[in-house]
Amino acid sequence: MNAATLASLTTAAGTLVLAVATFGATRSANRASAIAERSLLATLRPVLVHGQLGDPRQKIGFGDQHWVHVEGHVAVFEEQGDVIYLAFGLRNVGSGIALLTGWHPTATWVTGDRPHAPVEVFRQHTRSLYVPPGGLGFWQGALREPAEQVYEEFAEAARNREPVTIELLYTDMNGGQPTVTRLAMLPGQGEHWVASASRHWSVDGQEADGRRRARAAAAGR
Repeated sequence: MNAATLASLTTAAGTLVLAVATFGATRSANRASAIAERSLLATLRPVLVHGQLGDPRQKIGFGDQHWVHVEGHVAVFEEQGDVIYLAFGLRNVGSGIALLTGWHPTATWVTGDRPHAPVEVFRQHTRSLYVPPGGLGFWQGALREPAEQVYEEFAEAARNREPVTIELLYTDMNGGQPTVTRLAMLPGQGEHWVASASRHWSVDGQEADGRRRARAAAAGR
């Protein structure tokens, strides 16, 4: 083996070692970056549940100057004229501000593992509703179109005191980490109604799972 060949082999070996080292460093940096991103998102993630016993009374106003009160886990489910008013208190047990962006009504008590409604069919709120981390807030909604099927279904449920379901869509303060929480509105003592949270979904996580399943199916073809 002459000197030129030896020099070429030495250079090639050095280049290979450098490439391996660079790949390892890049992979380690990407892993560290992903961990840091997950840690940051964890500090911003909101998680909503129903109001708790002992939570103070809150006064809630609607755009038509109708006012209601909620206290603890007590909910409002009432029909006045051609409007069905809905409201309940919320607790944010997460570490980030919750920004409520939409809601979906179902005139039955949805239980078990039934998926939440598609995000694109959620009704948008007419104003921003916030719940601070570790703090108390509320949700409010109204059905104002008697011609809607869901209106008649909710009106019948209110008259017969049958449970209904409200699914809330919310994000963190930056509009990320979209989450759906399902709550039931159940008849309580006397004329009272109560709210009870039952399920949470990370919408981002669902979309990621769907993409992974699609890639796996494509690879299997």
